[in-house]
Amino acid sequence: MASILDSVNQLTQLVGQNRLELLLFRLNGRQRFGINVFKVREVLQCPQLTIMPKLHPYVRGVAHIRGHTISVIDLSMATGGRPIADLTKCFIIIAEYNRSVQGFLVGSVERIINMNWEAILPPPKGAGRFNYMTAVTEVDGELVEILDVEKILDEISPVNTEVSKELVVESAHHDPHGRPVLVADDSSVARKQVERALNAIGVKCLLAKDGKDALNLLQDMAKKGPISEQVALVISDIEMPEMDGYTLTAEIRNDPSLRGLHIILHTSLSGVFNQAMVQKVGANNFIAKFNPDELAKAVQDAM
Repeated sequence: MASILDSVNQLTQLVGQNRLELLLFRLNGRQRFGINVFKVREVLQCPQLTIMPKLHPYVRGVAHIRGHTISVIDLSMATGGRPIADLTKCFIIIAEYNRSVQGFLVGSVERIINMNWEAILPPPKGAGRFNYMTAVTEVDGELVEILDVEKILDEISPVNTEVSKELVVESAHHDPHGRPVLVADDSSVARKQVERALNAIGVKCLLAKDGKDALNLLQDMAKKGPISEQVALVISDIEMPEMDGYTLTAEIRNDPSLRGLHIILHTSLSGVFNQAMVQKVGANNFIAKFNPDELAKAVQDAM
């Protein structure tokens, strides 16, 4: 199974090309799911799990891997399905989200595919507010669901979105001049987390569900007057259907009416990016999700 991640080292070549690589897997049934390989550290046959008291019901146990203890979340249970039964035939996907490492228990792992973000589409309307899809795509004539992992993790272990009292007090000395911050993120949970943190320091938010939605909104606003008088800055996720955060940044920099905007890339893809990558796409800053004080301070400094 180690060979399935042989191409991970080449992934940095995808930066700025609106492309991604998906690791395909299944849970209990025939339905395929996908996760961005950028977030995957390794894929392993499920090891012996240790049951510990007071674990969340979706956490099947903890695994001891390479000197670390990692919680193993049953993705089938977390998305409303039945538990994955035979652990001896299952796999765990070790992934890094929001500055921490988790193991996701899955029934089987298939292969890695290279795709264009334009082929990754928002969930169909009518899917309901309680669905766990952040996007969908098609592979071999079958629907592939890309899970909203941030929503799953927030339900198991909610992220602290409270800004420190010191920053709230300090915000009284910052005047955003009524200009909102545009937040682009395909996860409704992530959008709410950012909005809550910025509202605490007196900053209002405009919300966009992906890069394309954000770009269209900015371009429409620019037709009415200088964008700098209408938007303070842009906070963008990187992984988004139709147009990722890299491409959104590049489009903003290539548009004379938008190029002066301050852009913060804010993503759960922690631990794999460096300042050179941020500069390559023209962003002003990069912040790994989710630390409310770091985000609030970066916004204050930019305004």
